[in-house]
Amino acid sequence: MRVVTFGEIMGRLTPQGTWRLRQSLPGTLEVSFAGAEANVAASLAMFGLTARFVSALPTHAIADACVAALAAVGVQTQHILRRDDGRLGLYFLETGANQRPSQVIYDRDGSTISRTPPDAYAWKEILDGAAWFHVTGITPAISELAAESTRAAVQTAKELGVTVSCDLNFRKKLWRWNGSRSPRDLAERTMRQILPHVDVLVANEEDCGDVLGIRAGDTDVSAGTLVIDRYPDVARSVVEQFPGITHVAITLRESISASHNNWGGMLYNAKEGAAHFAPLAGGEYRPYAITHIVDRVGAGDAFAAGLIFAMLTPELASPDRAVAFAAAASCLAHSILGDFNFSSRSEIEALMGGAATGRVIR
Repeated sequence: MRVVTFGEIMGRLTPQGTWRLRQSLPGTLEVSFAGAEANVAASLAMFGLTARFVSALPTHAIADACVAALAAVGVQTQHILRRDDGRLGLYFLETGANQRPSQVIYDRDGSTISRTPPDAYAWKEILDGAAWFHVTGITPAISELAAESTRAAVQTAKELGVTVSCDLNFRKKLWRWNGSRSPRDLAERTMRQILPHVDVLVANEEDCGDVLGIRAGDTDVSAGTLVIDRYPDVARSVVEQFPGITHVAITLRESISASHNNWGGMLYNAKEGAAHFAPLAGGEYRPYAITHIVDRVGAGDAFAAGLIFAMLTPELASPDRAVAFAAAASCLAHSILGDFNFSSRSEIEALMGGAATGRVIR
């Protein structure tokens, strides 16, 4: 089955380990390539699906290396536009530890995708034969043109009968392209034009509050406190506002510190009116305790990819198994350096089955 994703891919620049940028510069930074939608495509390709990534990049050697990095993990890249207008976006990641949070600095103004008009993409050709189309709330946040391109893409996918998923992914440092509106207001106004064309909504524990004003009771994400039993109410409220959405998936992160998070997820099936949580122990929700995080950036994308793969795979497609696979995939992503989740299906299913001790496999 073919899955198509659309969004911006950037250069990711990071100091070694948990060094701060001020410690590292002048000096050496590690360069890789990453972006939410590209991360999803990479995971799906490594799971064995046909994954196609659509974007717009400049015409130079660094962008060539970016395309090659995607192709190296099996992602189809033939519909990445190459244009002389714009640049490759960048982001700098300073990895936190203990009580010091990670920090992201964006340098993506004027990127090629932010300057590319909607009619540059041949969406009917791109989506021909696709089973699933995935976007996020990050690409619409970078420019008005990118927002228009996302809206045009999901509209076409819906017309063609392709299942559409969207990860809300609110980024408060973005959403600056309309100075007359606050980032939160601009995000809500824009995403409410996109969500009517969406079948499966993915969000983190605070996205629905930030973008749609739908909150989970007394949850205080900044304090690492989640009122887990209120998230089905959040999902129901989303479906009431957007009745075309059939499933709402929410990642549940409790941040004890930058190095220690509790992690799990919920999948709400609108047809059943039922919420399914993972992981479970004795039939009760018990999150993964991730006590030594290697790299948490991209974990939400690993969850989205795991969910898409599971929902397209008959033996994993039931709501309880789909969310269990997604939660396990994203748990393992916390152990891998970089945005791409280099975890195999067998490793994820082993964790689903309880193999969580990390013993050496010989």
